[in-house]
Amino acid sequence: MEFFIDNVSFGLFIWQVFLFINILFWIFCMVDVLKNSFQGNDKLIWILVLLFVPIIGSFLYFLIGRKKRIILN
Repeated sequence: MEFFIDNVSFGLFIWQVFLFINILFWIFCMVDVLKNSFQGNDKLIWILVLLFVPIIGSFLYFLIGRKKRIILN
């Protein structure tokens, strides 16, 4: 019985670490969208994607959206 409790506790810990990392990544992506400029309605679209599809939206923004930012010098 102790092995089962230890195994469940470790699995729960791993799950919590995974969720914590995803929340931090989501916050990073949201701040990045809000701080940068985009063409047209792209900023609004990325905010909506991040709000309604948080985990997948964060990865999509990181892979696709960061390239579409307008870099101001």
